[in-house]
Amino acid sequence: MSEVSSQLPIDPITAVGVVSSPSKAPDGYYVVAQTTDGSDADLRKVGLFKSKVTRYLCFTRKTGPDVVVDMKLTDIKDALPASFTPVQETMDRKEAAMRKRRLCVKMSPREDAKTAVCDIQITAKSKTHLVNYTCVGELNNMGIWYRLGDVRQHQSSRVTSGRVESDARPGTLRNFSKIYSERHGTGLYTMTALDDVPFVVSEKFSQKIPKET
Repeated sequence: MSEVSSQLPIDPITAVGVVSSPSKAPDGYYVVAQTTDGSDADLRKVGLFKSKVTRYLCFTRKTGPDVVVDMKLTDIKDALPASFTPVQETMDRKEAAMRKRRLCVKMSPREDAKTAVCDIQITAKSKTHLVNYTCVGELNNMGIWYRLGDVRQHQSSRVTSGRVESDARPGTLRNFSKIYSERHGTGLYTMTALDDVPFVVSEKFSQKIPKET
């Protein structure tokens, strides 16, 4: 068995890709350039011989509407798993990402996901097991593993602002006080029993008061 750092990132992975070189990854992407034991994590390397063509797995945790919830490694001839999207091209050169094998990822809206992929590791030996990780599959005697983590939900600011606006009804003392407070920065308004009660002057006070002689 083998373990990786216990200080795992909290944010889920939002995209997975393949690049031809560690230096070619887009901004905000982390490249899995080495295996857990420090070996080269080139996905195209075969045995002791290194091909002129190299492929490296990369991913990002940039905040987005979707998160990665599952990953699979299948044969290129197999049918695409339901609800999975294949990583077919390199992000830098738009070349074929892999030979014979195909990496597939499953996405889900963040608001619908309770757990998501939060870390990806590559092992040099297929028999190596990572604690608390799930093996995606083996490629060129290397294992691709991922770990799931809880997804933190972010409260929408639009919901909050909408709730505040709905509390203030037009034509009420409360609405006038809130507007006055916002414009003048007093912030001293306190809710009372008269809130939401329209202010109307009684008709008996509408007559003019006679002048004293």
